[in-house]
Order: sequence, then C-alpha cells, then structure tokens
Amino acid sequence: MLKEKVKVLLEKGLEEDPSLFLIDFTVSPDNKIKVVIDGDAGVTVNDCIKISRAIEHNLDREEEDFSLEVASAGATAPMVMPRQYKKNIGRKLEVETSGSSFEGKLTQANDEYIVLEWKAREPKPVGKGKVTVQKREEIPFSDIKKAKVVLKF
Repeated sequence: MLKEKVKVLLEKGLEEDPSLFLIDFTVSPDNKIKVVIDGDAGVTVNDCIKISRAIEHNLDREEEDFSLEVASAGATAPMVMPRQYKKNIGRKLEVETSGSSFEGKLTQANDEYIVLEWKAREPKPVGKGKVTVQKREEIPFSDIKKAKVVLKF
C-alpha cells in the first residue's frame, strides 16, 4: 500500500517538472524508499529536494514509518533509458553489446538506436604502415547490454 501511495506522489512530483524523469524506484520491506531520477539538463540538489518534499510532505509518519532517499543517477551509472542517451550527445561513451564493445563519441540518439563515432588506426590497404580512419557504428537499443559515459580528468 505504501508503494502505491509513493508512486502516485512521485508521478505528481515529476509532472511538475517535465525535464526530470524516473530511473529507479524501490520500497524495501522495512519501508526504505529509494528514488533515482535524472533530467534532460542534469539533476540539481534542488531537484532532489523538490521530489523528496512532494513525497514526504504527503505521507503520514503516524500511519507508517519510512525513510526516504532521492538521488540523481550519477555520472558513472549505466544508462537505462533512451532519454539519457539524448542528453549525452557529444560525450564519449563506452557501450557493451552481446558481441563486442565500443568506445566513441555519441553523435546521434533516437528512440531506436544510437550512433557512435571514433578514429582508429588500421593497416594501409596497400603497402606498409597504418592510416587513421573514421569509424561509425549504429547500435540498436535492443543490442546494448551496458552503456556509460566515459569521464575524463
């Protein structure tokens, strides 16, 4: 029952800011509520506070005791929704599929697939030595096992 109440409150909170979207939502048997959100322009502390208040201020601790955690997906967390890819166009991704793995710049993302591009050194077609070539891979979401942003420091 608590999970259903929280789900309704969470949906209302997310409706107030369409740039935010839900990544994960769980309620443990001991009423620990965990909400993970992301946003088209990232997630601020204030975004987490807004969602937390939308839930917490509408639940009665006298009825059921609970703990609540609202967090952002995090920079190194794997991406799980097409919407997350769209906000990361232009960034370097590491993508694993069932057959191989790729690392490249995300140049396109729609509801069916992503496009990664990178440069690679390959042997010259004729003669000795190597040549730099531009590579491009179109990867359907159904083939992606894991994908995350590669951070550079």
